[in-house]
Amino acid sequence: MKICAEAELNLLEQTLLLLPEKAIYWQEEKALIAADVHLGKSGHFRKAGIAIPQNIAQEDLAVLSDLIAQYKPAKLIFLGDLFHSTLNTDWDWFALWREQFPKLQIILVKGNHDIINDAHYHKLDIETPMEYSIGPFLMLHHPQTEAQLATAIGYVMCGHIHPGVRLQGKGRQSLTLPCFTFGERQAILPSFGKFTGKVAIRHKGDDHVFGVLENRVIRV
Repeated sequence: MKICAEAELNLLEQTLLLLPEKAIYWQEEKALIAADVHLGKSGHFRKAGIAIPQNIAQEDLAVLSDLIAQYKPAKLIFLGDLFHSTLNTDWDWFALWREQFPKLQIILVKGNHDIINDAHYHKLDIETPMEYSIGPFLMLHHPQTEAQLATAIGYVMCGHIHPGVRLQGKGRQSLTLPCFTFGERQAILPSFGKFTGKVAIRHKGDDHVFGVLENRVIRV
């Protein structure tokens, strides 16, 4: 298994390892956190007649399996959009994958794409809250406005917007990397799934931004 270089961040007296697989390992809680996996998205496009490789979902699940083997989390927290749309053949792969980790607590904080009936998740022993408070953090899917953050109980971790950071070279060349963004009251995670895009977002001057390369995370 490839050993990758994570970045360590101490936040609210908690140790977060930012992983190049675009997930976070929270040491104190032994929790693996990922946003916007979008399983089933390739199957959704194939049903619409668009030629998409069939193994994308299996690849994302294999990455999750590798992270579980490496970090041995007690819980896995998905920050929304775990499955892209309605049930398709990729759900069967996901159900088989879940069977490999019967002792792992899995929480899906529901996102706008999570339209599959909760009963299907509950059969796989997966919790489906709309928000999840744990330690100093409030786990959500959608980023919160400044007004919402002012009344939020906990530091928000979320996803949804698939954030990226644009790096400019000395010439006109530029590169947009997936990124983790940590603001004063809110962190936005990059999208975990391979079949997802990224959008360069406007960061505040005091944000802590970490770009994701193929096998390491860098502070930018």
